[in-house]
Amino acid sequence: MGLFSRKDKTRRGDASLPASHSTNSFASSTSRPGINRVSAGSITPGAPLSPLSPTKLPKMDLPRPPDPQLDPAGYLRSLGAVRERTKIVFEKTLANKLQHFDVDMSKFTDVVTFVSGLIKRDYDAPFNTIPGHGRYQHFCVGGRDRIADLLSSWPSTVDNTERCRRLIDLFLVSVLLDAGAGTSWGYKSNENGKVYKRSEGLAIASLEMFKTASNPDNKHQVDFQGLANLTVGQLAAGLQSKPGNELAGLDGRTDLLLKLSSALKSKSEFFGETGRPGNMIDHLLSHPSTQASSMLIVPLPVLWNVLMAGLAPIWPQSRTSIDGVSLGDAWPCNSMPQGASAWESIVPFHKLTQWLTYSLMQPMQSLLNMHFAGTELLTGLPEYRNGGLFVDIGVLTLKKDDTDRGLENYSDYCRRTGVKGVEVAPMFEPSDDVIVEWRAATVGLLDHLIVEVNKYLKKELAGNEMTLAQLLEAGSWKVCSHTMHCSVPPFNNDQGGREIAEINRPNTKEPPILIDSDGTVF
Repeated sequence: MGLFSRKDKTRRGDASLPASHSTNSFASSTSRPGINRVSAGSITPGAPLSPLSPTKLPKMDLPRPPDPQLDPAGYLRSLGAVRERTKIVFEKTLANKLQHFDVDMSKFTDVVTFVSGLIKRDYDAPFNTIPGHGRYQHFCVGGRDRIADLLSSWPSTVDNTERCRRLIDLFLVSVLLDAGAGTSWGYKSNENGKVYKRSEGLAIASLEMFKTASNPDNKHQVDFQGLANLTVGQLAAGLQSKPGNELAGLDGRTDLLLKLSSALKSKSEFFGETGRPGNMIDHLLSHPSTQASSMLIVPLPVLWNVLMAGLAPIWPQSRTSIDGVSLGDAWPCNSMPQGASAWESIVPFHKLTQWLTYSLMQPMQSLLNMHFAGTELLTGLPEYRNGGLFVDIGVLTLKKDDTDRGLENYSDYCRRTGVKGVEVAPMFEPSDDVIVEWRAATVGLLDHLIVEVNKYLKKELAGNEMTLAQLLEAGSWKVCSHTMHCSVPPFNNDQGGREIAEINRPNTKEPPILIDSDGTVF
């Protein structure tokens, strides 16, 4: 459909990183004068995104977040603030002092047992084949590595730097489209006729749109000019949204991509003169902190700044702001300190930016052997699947007054949209204090979960430890029941949170608490 790229031909990959031009491997033995690079693992069609081989990185001092007293907006937009601020709500969770939920930590052992069982079911000990959580796996639904297929379709004249730019173009737009799809929507693949729903359906849809650009000289890229011409009708056609198959929040998704166009155009220091997401690679490679190391290491805050500062214009201005600075995915919460400085009552999540970070690191690690220092700063993703896991197993129980209010909201939603309430659940807007508190508790519970799962699986791990990113992929978010016997490792078809939702709500498979999404909240 050619929705994402402009008509005129843009540059091919440059020679800044000479590359081996393997077309069947998502990996590289690239090198650069003065850089001794260590292999970061390889991806083949039969092994989707295996974890990188452990590499000891040189010690690197990471920049600290801004002082909240001097720059509260800068602090709340930093990655480090997410764990620091959500910890306040988590401490209240442990003390059963939340405003909207009753907490039963005796049920936490059930979560540990459930998640550990899923991991043992779908992966072999010592579980070192579990990939880190990322968008890549969504493209592999059904056991087919579509990204490897895409890479193999490009000629050897396209070097690995340009290949990586193209995948970042694809991944970034695909993640931005990945808000809740709603219960009725599905995407029928133009390539195999199969119907995919939820995140996997949005991934396949975005990939097929990406592959069918209107200009053969300019396939497989995204830029600001192509996005600027996008209409709701075009996106609806590309995503097959129509009566009976409505995609939730279509207007919001379209507006988000139009704002992305403006961001790509205005932030040339990150996205180049052509306004292309993939050009962030050139910014990262040329950054002084990257050049200073004997290995190709990017401090994670450098990538974080590209995504936070570069994509700042996409967030609705009605969201939380301080001193006129939009904070993005950060919200006031009644469980945070009240009555002091205004910033102290706000809890930041930056879920989408973290999801982007997890996802965009994948091609950069694998194609360019790029390492990232500071990945431990990333948190678990505070979204409804991870959060729903703790509700469905009984660690968190929504209080009666909030349940009644949420059920009335759901009734209003059904009347407004014509949706038939097959399995009723309380519903709230993203800014509702119930949702904000739930998300904040989820971040801390996920940190607690990785510690306890590593203890539970200590024998099978044989001296290793699972990372938080692997837990998100294999346990709290991911589980694959119907592809576990395929010849390739399980792909992202079901999740721990999704699987327990399917058990409790088999008709809709929706989470226990619903979010009235506008297509821009994830």
